[in-house]
Amino acid sequence: MKHSSYSAQCGVCKQNAGEVEVQGGVLWEDSRWFVRHIAAPFALPGWTMFHSQRHMQGPAHFDDAEARTFGPVLRHVCRALEQATGAPRVYVVAFGESTPHMHAHLIPRYDTLKSNEVAFGVADLMRGVMKGERPGADVAKGMAIAEKLKQSLKKNPPPV
Repeated sequence: MKHSSYSAQCGVCKQNAGEVEVQGGVLWEDSRWFVRHIAAPFALPGWTMFHSQRHMQGPAHFDDAEARTFGPVLRHVCRALEQATGAPRVYVVAFGESTPHMHAHLIPRYDTLKSNEVAFGVADLMRGVMKGERPGADVAKGMAIAEKLKQSLKKNPPPV
């Protein structure tokens, strides 16, 4: 969806507008929010991105409708991701450094992760994959989770 705040210099805006192919496709979107699986290579299958449709920095800049729907939609997507992955919890991480656009990483916290791979250690997993120091997660498994999440959100969409 191409929001009225679209910026041609913003990679997130381009993804949201469908100008850049999103691996696994759009999992869910409405006029405010956009959900997709992260592109390969990725550290963990099910690593999902949650974006605002509107080009803006982050929660401090939400309009009233974004502020009202953010929590309920995020909670719904995180619960659906837990079900799709079997992970007992989902980390929500939003730094806002790589692009001036609200985006959060929704990261399944699998029981099989080692103690040094949880909490902030999950970022080290991704850094290792990006640097080629460790293999990425199975892409087919990630895309299967993405499809499962997509179907779940289609059948039972977030409250808006």
